[in-house]
Amino acid sequence: MNVLEWIVAPLRYPFMVRSLIAAVLVGGLSAVVGSYVVLRSMAFLGDALAHAVLPGVAAGYLIAGQGGRRSLFWWALGTAIAVALGIETISQRTRIKEDTAIGIVFAGAFALGIALISTVRGFATDLVHVLFGNVLGVSNGDLILIGAFGGAVLLVVFLLYKEFLVVSFDPTLAVTLRLPTTFYRILLLILVAVTVVVSLQTVGLGLMLAMLITPATTAYLVTRRLPRMMTVGALLGIVSGIVGLYLSFYFGLASGAAIVLVAITLFSIVVILRPGVARLRRSLHR
Repeated sequence: MNVLEWIVAPLRYPFMVRSLIAAVLVGGLSAVVGSYVVLRSMAFLGDALAHAVLPGVAAGYLIAGQGGRRSLFWWALGTAIAVALGIETISQRTRIKEDTAIGIVFAGAFALGIALISTVRGFATDLVHVLFGNVLGVSNGDLILIGAFGGAVLLVVFLLYKEFLVVSFDPTLAVTLRLPTTFYRILLLILVAVTVVVSLQTVGLGLMLAMLITPATTAYLVTRRLPRMMTVGALLGIVSGIVGLYLSFYFGLASGAAIVLVAITLFSIVVILRPGVARLRRSLHR
């Protein structure tokens, strides 16, 4: 099999085409939103939101059953937004710091999810898909949801880029400009929550944090400006999704794990080569 046949062969299967589209959408979206997560040191928040949607998934399964898989998305989305708002409310209205509020809400939501799961028989198979993703099972309807919500998140980031930049990195200037800082903080939390839920079927709860921060962190190492960081991170996320799916197809690996391993491999390569590249830049500058 030559290189062209190796590339084209998976595209003969409709489920692989849908999976590749989903991986491209999620990879780009995760990196763009993940840039704010990395720069604002919100990795713990991303992990908390990823795991805190578990009670929503369990509740949706209890109410809708196996036949209502699509409704799980809406339950997970509602739970993620509720958790994000709960974290912001606790941290703003009490003396508790944000990381402590995240830990409390995360632990409570995750425990509730486990309690609900323990009451459901036959949930083991579906739970594996929730935890580790099932991008190969993406349907046309799932693609519509991913495209619609992912596009909405990117549109908000584009329209409010300057506001998010000021609120995130210069709160004093934001107050001087009389920007509603609380509103933008909550909106950013909601964007992270939506991104987490949109990415669930691709990499699952267990690996979502890796896709949210790894491409963005890799881009952070090679760029100095936020727009470039978002662009490079999105490209790395897309490449990770495509290469990971091909590895999954040819070597029988779990798709979500393969995608994350590719992203981490790219990060490792950049970490190893970065000192040499930096020395080369300094030499050329001199």
